[in-house]
Amino acid sequence: MLDVIKIIEKLKDVLATEEQKKIFDKDVAKALNISQANFATIKQRNKIPFSNILDFCALKKISINWLFYGQDPSSLIDSTDKYWIKYFPSVSVSAGGGAYDGDDDYEKMEVPPYFTNMLGGIENMKNIEAINVTGDSMEPTLNNGNIIFIDKSKYDISKDGIYAFVNENGLFVKRIQKRVDGGLDIISDNKEYPMQVVGKNEIKILGKIVGSFGSIF
Repeated sequence: MLDVIKIIEKLKDVLATEEQKKIFDKDVAKALNISQANFATIKQRNKIPFSNILDFCALKKISINWLFYGQDPSSLIDSTDKYWIKYFPSVSVSAGGGAYDGDDDYEKMEVPPYFTNMLGGIENMKNIEAINVTGDSMEPTLNNGNIIFIDKSKYDISKDGIYAFVNENGLFVKRIQKRVDGGLDIISDNKEYPMQVVGKNEIKILGKIVGSFGSIF
């Protein structure tokens, strides 16, 4: 599990090197465009503000792999070309609700080349979109606040996996398994939530979850 305290300390190191002075939490909050009150809550709850950090990394040209996973690049500067995918910050899945048509209200999310491999390669970027997770129904695989990446070219549910889908109750992300009778098992990884069985025509598959910030599976 990613530790927000360790990530904050790395951000302080980056800012201290850049500004040549001692860096405090308020300086990191300002750099991430987060209020000091919200920043304190983030630390207390170990809730990582992924979208703010992604913006910071893009601005400072910092390796995401180094910041999140401790992989030591030869330099903090990532000079390689970047690629973009659509990110819908106002769309949330897992707890239901919201709307998502894949056309409006998106921001461009910068994705460095080394991250594109996890998403199917550079040529597949046109099929990838990112949205947020709300709720705990898919813990520990996906946690509240994660950003997840949907491959909209993968909607064949004959292959088990985690999919984003809509039904009459809203927008969800669940593990889906096809039954021998043609029905679908809708499974929450959090065992506090019961499995549901639905007909294949009761849901519309939006795409398969191929990765996330917060946990990669």
